[in-house]
Amino acid sequence: MSAALARVPGSLTGQIVTPGDRRYAQLRSTYTTTASPAAVLLPKTTAQVVAAIRYAREQRLPIAVRSGGHGFSGVSSNNGGLVIDLSMLDRVQVLDERSGLVRVEAGARWANVAKALAPYGLVISSGDHGGVGVGGLATGGGVGWLARSYGLTIDRVRAVEVVLADGTEVRADAEHEPELFWLVRGAGAGAGIVVAFEIEATEQRNVGVAQLVVEAHPDGRTVREWAAYLAQAPRELSAAAMLYAEGRSALMSITAVVAAESLRRVRPVVEPLLAIGKVLEHRTDLMPYPTLVPTAHLHPNVGQQRGTTTNGLFSGLDEAGARAVTRAATGPGRAVIQLRSLGGTVNDVAPDATAYPHRHQDTMVIASVFPPQSGAALDAAWRAAGARADGMYVNFESRPDPAAFDRIYPGETGARVRRLWRRYDPDGVFRSALLTARPGQPSRSGQPTRSGQPARSGQPSRSGQPTRSGQPHRRRR
Repeated sequence: MSAALARVPGSLTGQIVTPGDRRYAQLRSTYTTTASPAAVLLPKTTAQVVAAIRYAREQRLPIAVRSGGHGFSGVSSNNGGLVIDLSMLDRVQVLDERSGLVRVEAGARWANVAKALAPYGLVISSGDHGGVGVGGLATGGGVGWLARSYGLTIDRVRAVEVVLADGTEVRADAEHEPELFWLVRGAGAGAGIVVAFEIEATEQRNVGVAQLVVEAHPDGRTVREWAAYLAQAPRELSAAAMLYAEGRSALMSITAVVAAESLRRVRPVVEPLLAIGKVLEHRTDLMPYPTLVPTAHLHPNVGQQRGTTTNGLFSGLDEAGARAVTRAATGPGRAVIQLRSLGGTVNDVAPDATAYPHRHQDTMVIASVFPPQSGAALDAAWRAAGARADGMYVNFESRPDPAAFDRIYPGETGARVRRLWRRYDPDGVFRSALLTARPGQPSRSGQPTRSGQPARSGQPSRSGQPTRSGQPHRRRR
């Protein structure tokens, strides 16, 4: 251990990992980025989180906070600084089985949350990858497999336990510290360290899962019809689609999830998707919800998925918009394109109720490129579609900068987020990369990024079945 890190407080004895430690190799990096922090702190309790923050501030080194390390931006580690890793704060507790109130610590991963809740017949809609950490997703949004029937993950958060930059422990809910409670639901990364969430789960044991591969028409009609149906489909249906070039044509791999316990209910809900293009593969099954976010996802994050990703939110995809999205996948840049369904219960929430203000859009489109392509290739492929977007989601942006901030937190939401970040963290201990492009931070110039993104192994098979990750595209959390 270097002299600068020699004065570890007794409360953190055994909870610090430095480059000479055998654990360092699996703790240094994130899903998308290889990093070399001076040390990783592994608190087991809230009191140790307090001690970790105070210790890190004493060292006058950059601080990164990590729940699962799955974030696309790679900011949950750093080079030469300190990482506060919450992975040992991973308890899941059902507080009230009747109401579905669950306490989940920030370092838990969603596969383990689903597994813990399954005996109670409860689920939390929580993204699409079981390896994602609770803390990152549940402070940014949470576009999950049940989004249209359940809402975003943040929409079911009822209280949070936060350690602020000065070490103060705060419990926030709608009545106590309501401004902090508003902030952490959508913009929590700049407020402090959320160590636990109380979340209202919903009753659900099984879900219907339809998986199909269709040919995608080059004029965009397949994308347009997908989006049009999802925008007005029964709320039980949520779906994701991956659009990618194969030779001179394009394929669309769709996973549609129906919050129903009977295939009799599932089949008519997904049937219209069979009409949007020539079907190459199709199957529909009923399965336990944890199958969608399995424990097989619980791999260490060691920088294994590099690339660059951005996204846009859309209020309907008209003919020109759908053509632009399709062209992003089939044109010279050939980005891999995902579509996610929004709307439904997501849009029942008032735009100013949380720090996630995007409550009128019905589709999210995500664009990724992979080495050897750089950010320049992504920018070229995405330019036409991105110009038509109406907002952005923080958890699918690998290049956080002030321009991205304005799209993620537009208008009064952004002004309020900035004001509250300053209030709760006046010294900028947890200052978001969205506010300043730091040295080494990738920019919109298209230079290769440090943060990285999912690799091609995340693509689906032609069968339309989930890859071993369980999802056509890995995401944050």
